[in-house]
Amino acid sequence: AVARAAADVQGPLMVELASTVDEVLLGLGDGVNRVERKQYRAYQRLRNFACVCPPQRSKLLVYLKVAPKDVDLVAGFTRDVTGLGHHGTGDLEVQLRTPRDVERARGLFRASYAAA
Repeated sequence: AVARAAADVQGPLMVELASTVDEVLLGLGDGVNRVERKQYRAYQRLRNFACVCPPQRSKLLVYLKVAPKDVDLVAGFTRDVTGLGHHGTGDLEVQLRTPRDVERARGLFRASYAAA
């Protein structure tokens, strides 16, 4: 459903980006499950460690279970959403616009996976 919604709103770039993120998150280790929710797609081990929202026109938002205070926040890439309403779980928002951003986020994905 997320991929279909993405195809309706964005072009192939965002669909491709969502697919890359899906591959990276599923590839973090054994026992990663993908769960389709109405508003987002969750990735879990024992608990959710990443939530991917349907792509917007120019970016894909991923919420991670990483303490924002432990991260060097970069404007336009990472954001502390502690206490802000959003779909999914996690207090660190990662904004992905290009395949390079996915590479930059790998360490954060791994940290969130390890914490689950």
